[in-house]
Amino acid sequence: MSKTISILGSTGSIGRQTLDVAEQLGLRVAALTANSRVGRIEEQARRFQPRLAVLTDEDAARDLAVRLADTPVRVLGGEAALEEAATLPEADTVVTAVVGMVGLRPTLAAIRARKRIALANKETLVCAGELVMDAAEACGAEIVPVDSEHSAIFQCLQGCADRREIRRLILTCSGGPFYGMTAAEVGKMTREDALRHPNWTMGPKITVDCATLMNKGLEVIEAMRLYRLPLDQVSVMIHRQSVVHSLVEFRDGALLAQLGTPDMRLPIRYALTYPERGENPAEPLDLLACPPLTFARPDREVFPCLRLAEEAAGEGGTACAVLNGANEEAVGLFLADRIGFYDIARLTAEARAAVPVTRNPSLDDVLAADAAARAYVRSRV
Repeated sequence: MSKTISILGSTGSIGRQTLDVAEQLGLRVAALTANSRVGRIEEQARRFQPRLAVLTDEDAARDLAVRLADTPVRVLGGEAALEEAATLPEADTVVTAVVGMVGLRPTLAAIRARKRIALANKETLVCAGELVMDAAEACGAEIVPVDSEHSAIFQCLQGCADRREIRRLILTCSGGPFYGMTAAEVGKMTREDALRHPNWTMGPKITVDCATLMNKGLEVIEAMRLYRLPLDQVSVMIHRQSVVHSLVEFRDGALLAQLGTPDMRLPIRYALTYPERGENPAEPLDLLACPPLTFARPDREVFPCLRLAEEAAGEGGTACAVLNGANEEAVGLFLADRIGFYDIARLTAEARAAVPVTRNPSLDDVLAADAAARAYVRSRV
């Protein structure tokens, strides 16, 4: 069980909920990091008294240093400082809750420092999953997933010593706010429509990814990397109620599922207490009060981002880094009201076709592919 944690991305949804859980568990906080939310991280730093606070926006970091001058908290600015936050000697666990490729280098640094990684940063495994998993194996670092779906699979696989026993992993998906609509209907949806997730409260980028089903496509790639399985052993199923968080089907036909309320504090808590299960003050799932649980196939024609992600997963190399970079850039443009909803999939597909794929990539190859994909999307708008 964790005793002292560093949180990369403490002002976002996952970061704030992690602090709630840490307070309930009585954990110490060694470092907090964010991009530019000075007021929020100041409040967190005064409350939890970390050794280090980092803002990647250097102007914001200078402002924070002035605000926290009356405290012992050291303040640093810039992306490079994330690596120091990820490797503080007193922290045994690093929660990677930043959004985007900015999480890759500090996660690798934490792995080299043999920390437990409570992984909530999708891009780390999507873009450089093989590099990350190889480094974790070589360094003896432990990766425990925080995403509700991957946490569910991780829990279902406890006691499964031989991965050959797995027939397939089944990732569940709420279907997002546009489930059941036609392509013509979805094409008219706005930013505000896309941000109305039916079950979860999350940051804007991941909420839009849920609306396009790209989020589930990225999770397919993550699952392949985390559990060293091929694409044909990872599947997706629509489950509107978000009660069954994912399932594992074994060779003998048995299905194991993890059920719970749609509350991210549950997988966060498990990542911090694993292999133990501490007492949780939240209300448990009441099966008698649950609605009927339903399952359906996703529509890859109405939601082409899922298909694009599966195609990139099948191609391998830097294809997933191109996919992720293009999607992230396109989602940013959509959130800025500069493109329409279906332009996200269109621009991502165009970038995939335009940017060459490198086989057996190095970290520099991954970062170059990401940058090229982003530049391509910007050039088309």
